[in-house]
Amino acid sequence: MRIARLGIVFDKTTAARKWRYGINAYQIYLREIMSHAGFTYDWIEDSRSWGGGKYDIVIAALADDHQDTLAAMYDYVRDGGRLIAYGGLNALADQFGFRRETPIASGYADASDETFGVPVQTPLRYLHAAPWTACGEPAPSFASAGTIRALTPHGEAAGDLLQRIRVGAGSFDRWSVDIPQTIVRMQQGARPVLEDGIPAADGSVNVNDGILKADDAIAFDYEFDRLVTATGNPYFAVPQADLWRELLVSHVIATALSLGLTLPFVGMWPGDTEHALMISHDSDGNEDVHALAALELLAETGVRSTWCMLEPGYSPGVYEKVKAAGHELAFHFNSLREQGGSWEGRDFARQLEWLRRAADLPAVLSNKNHYTRFEGWSELFDWCEKEGVQSDQTRGPSKRGNVGFLFGTCQPYFPMAWANESNRLHDVLEIGFLTQDMDLGNWADSSIIVPFLEQVERIGGVAHFLFHQVHIHNQEKVREAFRLLIATAKARGFALMTGAEVNRWHRERRKARIAGMDAAGFVLTEQAAPGTVVWIPIAEETLAAPSGDTAVRFGHRCRKQAAVAMPRASGTEMTI
Repeated sequence: MRIARLGIVFDKTTAARKWRYGINAYQIYLREIMSHAGFTYDWIEDSRSWGGGKYDIVIAALADDHQDTLAAMYDYVRDGGRLIAYGGLNALADQFGFRRETPIASGYADASDETFGVPVQTPLRYLHAAPWTACGEPAPSFASAGTIRALTPHGEAAGDLLQRIRVGAGSFDRWSVDIPQTIVRMQQGARPVLEDGIPAADGSVNVNDGILKADDAIAFDYEFDRLVTATGNPYFAVPQADLWRELLVSHVIATALSLGLTLPFVGMWPGDTEHALMISHDSDGNEDVHALAALELLAETGVRSTWCMLEPGYSPGVYEKVKAAGHELAFHFNSLREQGGSWEGRDFARQLEWLRRAADLPAVLSNKNHYTRFEGWSELFDWCEKEGVQSDQTRGPSKRGNVGFLFGTCQPYFPMAWANESNRLHDVLEIGFLTQDMDLGNWADSSIIVPFLEQVERIGGVAHFLFHQVHIHNQEKVREAFRLLIATAKARGFALMTGAEVNRWHRERRKARIAGMDAAGFVLTEQAAPGTVVWIPIAEETLAAPSGDTAVRFGHRCRKQAAVAMPRASGTEMTI
C-alpha cells in the first residue's frame, strides 16, 4: 500500500486581494486543521502551477478564477484525480452541471449518514454555506450525503451537505459548508469582541455585564446548542468545531482508502495516552492560606496543576512550595479597570514582569485572563508572542449557563489572526477550559463531570477544569467536587498534565513529518519526538479481525505504530 500524495491549494494572490479589503481568507486555516490532525502535505500558494498530476488528492482551499486554473482542475478530475472543496470553487458550478444557490449565513447540518464515517448524533451548526443544485443537461452524475438547513436544526432542507460529482475517471467532492470558516469562528468567536454579548433568554447567561469577555461573541445558539443536566444545569454539550474537524479529516482519509492508498498521521498524544485532564487555578484573593489549602488537596489527590497568578500574588515562600510540589506557575492578566488594570500590551508586559520577579521565574509559559477579559480578535495573542508566553487559557465560560464547549472544542489549537495580519497563525497554543468551580452554588454542579469527560474521550482532547484556591479553602463542596473529578478522570484513563506539559508536547508532535513507507509497511518519520505514535488507516476488508495494535481513529480502522526514524543511508526502498 502506498501513501497518498496530498496537495492543498491556497492561492496567495487571491488571498491578498481579500486582505486588501479587510476580508478574512478563512481557508488558510486548513493548514492548521491538517497539521493538527498530523498529516504531511504540500501547501501550494500558486493556483497556476499546482501540478495536479503529481497528487492523488487535491484540496482546493482557495483558488483563483482564472480560466486556466479552472480548466486545469476540471481536467485533473476528468483524468482520475480526487478534488475536494469546502463551499468554494463556485466558478466551476456551470461546468460541472450545477447552479449556485444563495449563500446561507448560518444553520445546521445533518451528518448522521454512515457515508461520513464519523458518528455524529446531533445536527451540527455551521456559519457559512454555499449550496449547489444540479441543473445541467444532461444531468450530472453525482451522489449526495447529508442535508443542510437554514437558521434552525428543524428548518426546511436547503441543500446537500456533500456532493460527489463524477467526471471521467475522477470525482469532485464538494462540501456546501465552509468548514474552515465554521471552525475558526466557533473557536475564536463569531466576530471580534467590541461590545457586550446578548444574554440567554432564560436568564442563565447574563453576559451583558459591562465587562468585555471571551464569551461575549460566541458563535452558538443558547436555545439549540445547549442541553440541561438532570439537576437543571444548562451547558454546551458538544464540541462541534472538533466534530467538523473529524468529518473533514475522516473524509480525506476515506478518499485515500477508496484509491487503494493510505494517509498516515501523527497521533495526538504520546505512547498509550488517549486524552488528558488539566487543572488550573486562579489566585483571586491572593491569601496564602488559600494556596496552602490547594496544595494540601492536590497532594492528597496526586495532582500537579497550573497556578495562574494575579498581582499582587502570594508571599515568596508560597511560590517555592508550589514549585517544589511540581506545579506550574502561570500568569493571570488583570485588565479590569475597576481593579486598576487596562487592556493594553504595556500593562500585560508590566504585570508579567512582576510575576517573573515575585516568583523568581526565568520564563512564564502560560496565561489565563482574569474574569476571561477579552477584547477585539487577537491582540492578546500578539502580546503573548511578544513576551514569550507560549500558551493561553482564557477561552472559557464566565457564567453558569454557558459552561462546556462554548467555543466548540476541547483540543489545543493555534488561533488565526484577522485579515489585517494576513490571517497568519499565532504562535500561541490555546487551551480553553470547560467550567469554573463546581458545586459552588452560583456555578455548575458536578453532574456535568461525566458528560464533559465522555465528550473529551470521544475527541481525544483536553478536559480543562478551573478551580480557584479561595473556593478550595472555603468550600467543602468544592473540595468534594474536585475529588470526584479526579477519581472519575483517573478511572477513565485520563493522563494528568499541566498547561506547560500540554504546550510542550503539542509543539513537539507538530515537528514530526511522515517521510514515506518502507517495503515492510512501516511508516518512516523525520524529527519525531520520543513517544510519538503514527496511525496508519487500513481498509476494513484487509483485516480478518481487529487486533491489539489497531483502533478506530477519525472513523477508520487504523494500525498503531511507534514512530520509526527515517534512515540516514541513501537508497532506502520506500514509497510515498
